[in-house]
Amino acid sequence: MVDVPRRRPVRAVRLRSVGDDELELRYRVVHGYRRAFRMAGEGPVLVLIHGIGDSSATWTELIPDLARTHTVIAPDLLGHGASDKPRADYSVAAYANGVRDLLTALGIESATLVGHSLGGGVAMQFAYQFPERTERLILVSAGGVGREVNPLLRLVSLPGAHLMLSSLRLPGMRLQVGLTIRLMKLLNTDLGQDAGEWLTLVDALPDETARNAFVRTLRAVVDWRGQVVTMLDRCYLTEGMPTMLLWGDRDSVVPVRHAYGAHEAMPGSRLEIFEGAGHFPFHSDPGRFVSLVEEFTRATAPADWSREHWRELLCDGQPDTAYGRAAEAELREASERSAT
Repeated sequence: MVDVPRRRPVRAVRLRSVGDDELELRYRVVHGYRRAFRMAGEGPVLVLIHGIGDSSATWTELIPDLARTHTVIAPDLLGHGASDKPRADYSVAAYANGVRDLLTALGIESATLVGHSLGGGVAMQFAYQFPERTERLILVSAGGVGREVNPLLRLVSLPGAHLMLSSLRLPGMRLQVGLTIRLMKLLNTDLGQDAGEWLTLVDALPDETARNAFVRTLRAVVDWRGQVVTMLDRCYLTEGMPTMLLWGDRDSVVPVRHAYGAHEAMPGSRLEIFEGAGHFPFHSDPGRFVSLVEEFTRATAPADWSREHWRELLCDGQPDTAYGRAAEAELREASERSAT
């Protein structure tokens, strides 16, 4: 495990009230599909990318404060929220393409990407595919770092998941799920730290179309053995790109040990741990989250990408570190290496 220098606590900011005009959904049709997004503020661009089964609504408490100093864009990924849910490609690479195309349609050339969970994997993939358009990376409890993931997600990736998810809509099931989640919170389990968020995700799957999109998205990144997409083999390419990792030390979905591994694999990255927080540290302590984002974007210059530097990094390859060797061995053993 990497020793992380202790930093002085960042002063929490007082979150101001949320204006309806700042949080209302907007829509843009791209490739024939309606994409929903929220947009507020002026200044350098922050793109907030939510996790699987979630939507841009997860950021609504934070958007007004971040919009004081930034142009904030929070999309509903295809298959999520109010965006269309076609029978389509829901891979991480396809999502990165979708974010690029939405930004292009909005006239935005580059941005700092803030990605949570699956959105963290999308942000990393975006930085890999479009480094010239990525100013900074802020990864929050991000997927795509290691194989380990909550067993419930592995279970939902199996055949028959549609029936299991459909059963959640049966009379009385939401009450039972709610009681179970609240019991886990009362027992102070790691999963119980995010009780409210799990109920929100259950409510986000109201019909078969939404459930199909959820399952297709999940199976693109998780199978019965765990996560199947990784950026560990390309993390060295973030050299020169300001990167900050934010994680809850009680994350039951993507364990905090992934944060330490990613920190070591990403040269010059910064790691901030939210003590007592689960998979949604920006909900557990939104004031600290906003302060860290504002301080990080203010204190770092946007990445200065060049084709020559990119070529040098590719030719030199991954540095020979203990973590790099362990990650490479794990990837070989699992025969799982992302091809995109």
